[in-house]
Amino acid sequence: MAPYESDRTAGAEGLPDEADDVRAGRRKAARYVVPVAVVGVAAATIGLVPALADSGDPSLPKITAEQLIEKIAKSDVQQLSGTVKVSTDLGLPSLGGLESGMLSGVTKGSGGSSADPQSKLMELASGTHTVRVAADGPDKAKVSVLENAAEYSIIHNGNDVWAYDSKSNEVYHSTAPAAEKGQEKAPKDVPTTPKQLADEALKSVDDTTSVTVDGTAQVAGRDAYKLLIKPKQSGSTVGAITVAVDAKTGVPLKFTLVPTSGGAAVVDAGFTQVAFAKPAASTFDFTPPKGAKVTEGKDSKDSKAPESAPSRGDLGKGLDGLKTVGKGWSTIAEFDTGGQGMPSGSSSQGGNVSGFLNSLGDHVKGKFGSGTVFSTRLVNALITDDGKVYAGAVTKDALVKAANAAH
Repeated sequence: MAPYESDRTAGAEGLPDEADDVRAGRRKAARYVVPVAVVGVAAATIGLVPALADSGDPSLPKITAEQLIEKIAKSDVQQLSGTVKVSTDLGLPSLGGLESGMLSGVTKGSGGSSADPQSKLMELASGTHTVRVAADGPDKAKVSVLENAAEYSIIHNGNDVWAYDSKSNEVYHSTAPAAEKGQEKAPKDVPTTPKQLADEALKSVDDTTSVTVDGTAQVAGRDAYKLLIKPKQSGSTVGAITVAVDAKTGVPLKFTLVPTSGGAAVVDAGFTQVAFAKPAASTFDFTPPKGAKVTEGKDSKDSKAPESAPSRGDLGKGLDGLKTVGKGWSTIAEFDTGGQGMPSGSSSQGGNVSGFLNSLGDHVKGKFGSGTVFSTRLVNALITDDGKVYAGAVTKDALVKAANAAH
């Protein structure tokens, strides 16, 4: 019962050779800002949701936080359709197109197909998007990201997973074994539904966490309880996570993550419309359009894990000596890039490039020597001059303390 801090219930409530140096600087900046983008996006999947709820607080029977978590865990809804609004504001540095390039290209693979979920869904890490979702059991699901004059869809139907980008007329196809009973009911490549996000957040519930029921709300026309998750520890950049849980079905309808710095939610994702009825069978039909470029992906059965957007467990792949320090919400990932570190300060070695890089972050010093802290509204990363990286949803001071302790 330690995680449940309160049993409060809810009821009625100038450069030389400028062009070359600038280009070189941007390339080096991308190299070092990319880890921040990746970690930030991964951390953001802990909680995505609009802070927009329908007006009116319904009167519902009282329930404890433990009972509400159990209600989520026992929810067995397998058929639904609806529209989700996703808004993300990580506060990544704007570098004249570099930001969007990092987000869409940092995990680009599978022959560079624009329809590959690994690269396409990274776009959800910035701005506001409208997403349509549908599911019919564990083997049929569809997620469509709607754009101004285009649509990107992922369709899971039996053993086939299709992804289609109408803007480029490209198709990505892979196969997956039929899902077993109890498995996730939507493609694992798509961290867009409040259910998936709530599951991730609840994994963080331990004795470092306060969990309470914080009143009620209406979301997408449905009565819901509000589950409030807050770190007890100091030093975390996560202020609070709120999950609106459908009172009847136990399905998370809305998920909001607010940083300790205040202001708008870092990431918002929640249903604006939802129905718990069987979608039409044709919803999950897909045939590549005439003339479309089709890229075949690696069968998931031949790999140890399904292809997906980067997760917290994937961040250390290809990095030397990955380890974590700290506990709970104050956990920091520590690893070695294997590089020479970053030029910092005003040394002749760094020159104008060092000044450009320092303009993207805060220069810090300690027992570890010198380094630069790159920040988003949720995740910070310290990169030292000798190539060590310390990253987490923690404050700058916490990163400096961790780096000092390691030396």
